[in-house]
Amino acid sequence: MPEENDAKMIRMIPIFCLLSLVTVAQQGIDHWETAVLAEDDWRFRLGNSEPPADWRSNDFNDLSWLSGPGGFGYGDGDDRTLVSPTVSLYLRRQFEIVDRDQIQMLVLHADYDDAFVAYLNGVEIARANVGRIGRPTPFNMLANGNREAEMYQGKLPQAFAVYQPRLDSILTSGKNTLAIQIHNQSTTSSDMTGIFFLSLGIRNSERNYQPVPTWFYTPFESSNLPVMIINTRGEAIPNEPKIQVQMGIIDNGPGKRNFIGDAFNGYDGAIGIEIRGSSSQSFPKKNYGMETRTEAGDNANVSLLGMPEENDWVLHGPYTDKSLLRNVLAYHIGSLTSQYTPRTRLCELMINTDYRGLYVLTERIKRDKNRVDISRLRPEDIEGDELTGGYILQIDRDDPGIDDGWWSSIGPDVFYKFDDPDFDEIRPEQKNYIQNYIRNFELAMDGPQYNQVWDQYIDLNSFVDYWIVNEVGKHIDAFKLSFFIHKKKDSNGGKLHMGPLWDFNLAFGNFDFGHDAGPNGWSYRWVESGTRHPFWVSKLLTIPAVQNAISCRWTELRQGSLGTDNLLQFLDQNTMRTEEARQRNFQRWPVLGQYVWPNFFVGNNYDDEIRFLKGWLTNRLNWMDTNMLGACTTVDTDNYDSDLLVKTYPNPFGEEVSFVYYSSSFREGTVKLYDVLGREVSTVRLINGQASIIPFQNQAAGIYFYRLYLGKQIVRKGKVVKH
Repeated sequence: MPEENDAKMIRMIPIFCLLSLVTVAQQGIDHWETAVLAEDDWRFRLGNSEPPADWRSNDFNDLSWLSGPGGFGYGDGDDRTLVSPTVSLYLRRQFEIVDRDQIQMLVLHADYDDAFVAYLNGVEIARANVGRIGRPTPFNMLANGNREAEMYQGKLPQAFAVYQPRLDSILTSGKNTLAIQIHNQSTTSSDMTGIFFLSLGIRNSERNYQPVPTWFYTPFESSNLPVMIINTRGEAIPNEPKIQVQMGIIDNGPGKRNFIGDAFNGYDGAIGIEIRGSSSQSFPKKNYGMETRTEAGDNANVSLLGMPEENDWVLHGPYTDKSLLRNVLAYHIGSLTSQYTPRTRLCELMINTDYRGLYVLTERIKRDKNRVDISRLRPEDIEGDELTGGYILQIDRDDPGIDDGWWSSIGPDVFYKFDDPDFDEIRPEQKNYIQNYIRNFELAMDGPQYNQVWDQYIDLNSFVDYWIVNEVGKHIDAFKLSFFIHKKKDSNGGKLHMGPLWDFNLAFGNFDFGHDAGPNGWSYRWVESGTRHPFWVSKLLTIPAVQNAISCRWTELRQGSLGTDNLLQFLDQNTMRTEEARQRNFQRWPVLGQYVWPNFFVGNNYDDEIRFLKGWLTNRLNWMDTNMLGACTTVDTDNYDSDLLVKTYPNPFGEEVSFVYYSSSFREGTVKLYDVLGREVSTVRLINGQASIIPFQNQAAGIYFYRLYLGKQIVRKGKVVKH
């Protein structure tokens, strides 16, 4: 019953120091002052035994405790009062409030190593990295894990806010007590830090307290982006496995602000969460993998921020990418090819009252009708056509000690991982089938007839689109890490499809190792070096048919949705949307103007960073225009097909428009329509002499452009007008 009641309490009141049940803003605050500075004199006691039960109350007599100025620790450069090594340390600081009614808001700034719990007049107001919210924390309880202090590194302390009306029920006019217990991660830990500031948001202009520190910042309270709040009940989020916690999403809709006191209207329930990533795990701003769940712990398919229902998601926290938009940009470009690419939504994240910055909620790659649309490979599918499809593989690092894939026998250092089904779910018959299929493909590509048999194994269109997006980003990890491949059943084509795209943090000029990060040069040439790349990628790119298909597709995309102005406009729109969120993000993670591995460019500010990205992208697109592989021409129809006739009717049109063509040379064609921004809005197959209707009920009125393809050639262009 205690666990059940605790879960109910957390669902009702998800973050204890953000308990406002009404929309809260900082309206009414005239200015900020500080009631308690870290360097003030505090009463303190080593945690070598349990203190009296009322030690945190306002009336407790602490005259027998030692006293000294903060911060407290073992003498590692940020401590004014040194203490002996201890598992825990207890602090008390009393202060006077002149008029409680003039206090609108309170914020505790905390810098600590490794954990703490804070109380105001005996009521818990903040907790980090130890125990569970609202539960007693014994003197000998260890922190959930190591947590390094940050202020001595030039970073800011964390902010924990208390809003009305809860503040009125805790704070009093006259004497008040801030009580804090600090906890270490082990009995032999080499360091401990406790540095705390308590500041007041004051309604009137009177000044009765101390000036705020020079670094002072107001806590996060609302955003123009959706807000995600995760409550781990004080548990640390592990690398793996996932722990079950609570999450709420506040999303009041376009043009409306999202306040942390608002109702959870985007999601309100359980999730499983863990830290994810490889090199990114070394960054203080973490990436997270999560599953939406029922309270019983079962997977629950839901729609988050308007994305199709599923249960597997990723919270990507850009850190080394100071534009904050490289993945968002890459996935946008991928979506313009009409190949499935993970959808993204920008948001701001809080975990246990700790503001974590701007994040990108992203779909995790997996089999689903709205993601990688391949057949489900069931455990019983071990023969016939059912065995031949439903596989997602990933070329990546080999995880030591886990039998999660196999090494290629041709070419150096290439590891194929089972992704979906996972290595611990896939049947032996299914493992053997897909390994043999890849083996046969590699043998064919290693043989003398590779340029004649390649298309028996590879879906050309997916390879072309995947290659183009990776080259636009000049992605240093292309084809070697997080390189996803999926295979459909033989009855559905049966070939290997490249993608989906994944992880473009080290792209668009954001790396300083291995290769030239400038906008010129082909990244696929790196494949020819053979290091960690499958040999068949470079061999495919020597085949004229593949090169020509790339050239035609590039011409088509550049004349439409992949126009330079369209991509720059996309970046401008997102930099405007993230303007206030990124200021908070870089306040929390002050990396601007500093080198963070593996930055190629380090700007003085965000404007420098986004200016570099836009300039790099513009130069990259121009270079690719000039140096594109293969050849593709727009055909002069008088020479190509002298009796070609194209009709569109009615034009102008209302709810639908019809296309028909007549040709003596081609039985089938394709017409593609684009809006004035170059975005593809419709693609329709045409049969010679047969009219095809394109519905337009969901498109805005205006001018639309079309291109007619016969074979791989653009043979006619024109425009139609919708009323």
